[in-house]
Amino acid sequence: MNQLQQRNRSLLIKLLAGTVLMFGFGFLLVPLYDVFCNITGLNGKLQNTGALTRDYAIDGQREVRVQFLAVNNESMPWRLHPELAEISVHPGEMMQTAFMAFNPTSSHMVAQAIPSVAPSEAAPYLHKVNCFCFEQQPLGAGEERAMPLVFMVDDQLPKYITTITLSYTLFDITPESSPVSGIAVEPARSVL
Repeated sequence: MNQLQQRNRSLLIKLLAGTVLMFGFGFLLVPLYDVFCNITGLNGKLQNTGALTRDYAIDGQREVRVQFLAVNNESMPWRLHPELAEISVHPGEMMQTAFMAFNPTSSHMVAQAIPSVAPSEAAPYLHKVNCFCFEQQPLGAGEERAMPLVFMVDDQLPKYITTITLSYTLFDITPESSPVSGIAVEPARSVL
């Protein structure tokens, strides 16, 4: 019995250690993924956001197509679409456009847009000066709003990149909300 108890105890310790390691790996997965994407340039994560840190020369001899896409997370009922599907810009030129958002539900909701750029090599050269993705976006029931985007393509963008696709995925981050399906939704409770 003593040897059997030792094997059981050893197995239990190994299983607990494996569980702790798996939990730790799961907890660290997002920060590790972010570091990996920053090092390799994968996933087109934008790093250049906010006020510009230097003056940029407008390259009037060159045009870059910037395409806009909008995708909803599967649990997000809002309708989101770009005001313009594509804009031709000169590198160094400040541009403004908007995305149109509509909340078709019967309750107030809050959304967060997560951007992505393709090709990923273009991400460091796309500067978002003002973007709806910088902040959470609340919309009341049935409300529609234009959400602004001010951006600039860096004049140092490699010559072989002629088209950039800026995509936004919209997520429901409404606090204490019930799952939203269709149009009829119970209003979210407010906490006072």
